[in-house]
Amino acid sequence: MATTSDPPNALDPATSLDAVFAPVRSQTAFEEAVDRIGTAIRLGLLPPGTRLPAERELCARLGIARSTLRQALVALGQSGHLHAIRGRGGGTFVAAKLPPAPPPPADLLARWHEIWDHRIAVEVGIAVLACRRARSASLGALGELITAMEDSPNDFQAYRQLDVRFHIGLAEATGNPRLVTLATEVQGAATRVIALIAHPAEVLSSSNLQHRRILAAVASGDEGASAREMAEHLRGTEHVLAGLLPRA
Repeated sequence: MATTSDPPNALDPATSLDAVFAPVRSQTAFEEAVDRIGTAIRLGLLPPGTRLPAERELCARLGIARSTLRQALVALGQSGHLHAIRGRGGGTFVAAKLPPAPPPPADLLARWHEIWDHRIAVEVGIAVLACRRARSASLGALGELITAMEDSPNDFQAYRQLDVRFHIGLAEATGNPRLVTLATEVQGAATRVIALIAHPAEVLSSSNLQHRRILAAVASGDEGASAREMAEHLRGTEHVLAGLLPRA
């Protein structure tokens, strides 16, 4: 997949995109394909300007018919997320300027605790498995993401994309594609909640210190410490959300 720009100091996105383009399983293949690609765009896994794989390859990887894929691509084009270029060097690309996010569902504020519980359950387990399986190259790449976040305390969009990469990168370090898919899903849901609050630089700096403690625990091979540090990190963000979210 060719891209015109990649996030700085990011992990190689190939593993994450393998999860994005894993076979669609549900009976609503069109809707799931739209959701899968749209979430990848929203999280920055498919940055603006990214060229999608050819239709034949996408159909094979998603396990859907070409007519279903085209229906999904047309819908994402109509929504402003994708655009097509014809001729040599053409293809389907992520839009350079994405449309504004739609208003959150009316019940989001009422159920955000459930979303956060799901995230904790998934990501604490991921931290434990990453502690067992992560290799030095993965740990080094995660450290680079933390450093990049330290340089972005006043640019929330850049910080959040790096933050997503870090958490999905931990899932990648487990070597389990299903966990990468789950991590991507919970990050998508978490992003909808996080987008509803302000993002003071002090909060982001504190969160990134927790990232360093998580990485140190994973690198040490201490499963208990990895679970505790991840749980503390997510509970800390939960407290910030509880304080800053508007009341349902």
